[in-house]
Amino acid sequence: MRTMQMRAHPPRAAGLRPANSGRRIQRERRTIAAMMAIYCRDHHKGQAPNECCDDCAKLLRYAHQRLDVCVFGESKSACNDCTTHCYSPTMRGRITEVMRYAGPRMPRRHPLLGLMHFLDRLRTRF
Repeated sequence: MRTMQMRAHPPRAAGLRPANSGRRIQRERRTIAAMMAIYCRDHHKGQAPNECCDDCAKLLRYAHQRLDVCVFGESKSACNDCTTHCYSPTMRGRITEVMRYAGPRMPRRHPLLGLMHFLDRLRTRF
């Protein structure tokens, strides 16, 4: 009788590349956080300014994790123009709802982030 020998695998974290941390990704992190704050404040009343409820905070952490591992890194396009869907189907629906609501409100509440997001979208189209 032959016995099976277990193969030792290196730890998973050793094979992963470092998280994206460039200027573009940091700005995207600030933009999604601003969008989430707008959405949460308008839909989940009773939250303090610039704080999110538990559900929105969980979605924001997930969005930041997705930005950390974005395959395009610093050359990424806006998420709605992206060819790779990195969000799970359930989270994609939730983040789309947040972006559709908060996107048009960004120029009034966060003019610089809104302008930069708009310019990034233009840059990837031309």
